[in-house]
Amino acid sequence: MNVRSRPTIRGVRWSVGDITITRVEEQVTGGIPLGAFLLDFDSGDLERHRWVAERFVGEGETMPLSFHTFALAVGDRRILVDTGCGNHKPRTGIGADLFNGLDTPFLDRLTAAGFAPESIDTVVCTHLHVDHVGWNTRLEGDRWVPTFPNARYVFVDRDFEHWARQDEEMHAASFADSVRPIAEAGLADLVPRDHVLCDEVRLEPTPGHTPGHASVRITSGGASAVITGDMVHHPLQLAAPERSSFADTDPVLATATRREFVDRYADSGTLVFGTHFSPTGGQLHRDGTSVVLSDVPGAEVAP
Repeated sequence: MNVRSRPTIRGVRWSVGDITITRVEEQVTGGIPLGAFLLDFDSGDLERHRWVAERFVGEGETMPLSFHTFALAVGDRRILVDTGCGNHKPRTGIGADLFNGLDTPFLDRLTAAGFAPESIDTVVCTHLHVDHVGWNTRLEGDRWVPTFPNARYVFVDRDFEHWARQDEEMHAASFADSVRPIAEAGLADLVPRDHVLCDEVRLEPTPGHTPGHASVRITSGGASAVITGDMVHHPLQLAAPERSSFADTDPVLATATRREFVDRYADSGTLVFGTHFSPTGGQLHRDGTSVVLSDVPGAEVAP
């Protein structure tokens, strides 16, 4: 199956009322088999949902994975949502090759897009998995120090408590080098899943992938957007919410959360931004018994 040829875009910006949302890429992996990533995947899914096959699936029924942050300009505030994998992080275990010892120019791209590390005042992690907390810290000598020294880091309390107790090698390592140093520096705010950051930006509970998982809801000037986090990894999960990821802590709850999300946002005009797929921004529209995620292109910004 062929996917439309499209260039890699490392920075894209959208406007939501008076707010700008900028996607800044860290890395994009090669194709991962959908059948290995999604539980109970059926090739018939792609026949039933042709828009998914045409825009988001590569040869051999594979899915590329994009790792990126969303940088929000909300008046004078500068907010990052999720911080990717990070550089020079030692990772072992299943899938570690995606995260181990990276050396990407992510901070240069972030700065070129107008978000120098020192300018960030808030970092929000939708959850505390290895690929959403990595740039919370950077290596300085032999110490992991906050990458965004002027920011408060917003962690959902349930997720912090859950991952602080885990001993699985990769997640224990990422908590140790990318989360705990933030708490020890006194920069962490542990909040409920419906925490309000400001009038325009709030967390929205979307549990299942992890116990404390939260998406980010943005409203301004009558327009709205939502950043999904890992409630979905691939657009097929919006058309077929029952297709959970192998990484979901509670697949049954994750399925129920996706169904509620589709019911809430289909035909609402809300922009939906995915954390791991590209094209990244779209609107959900009902199409008979299913939904379609239409593409809403943004303006390309500095690479």
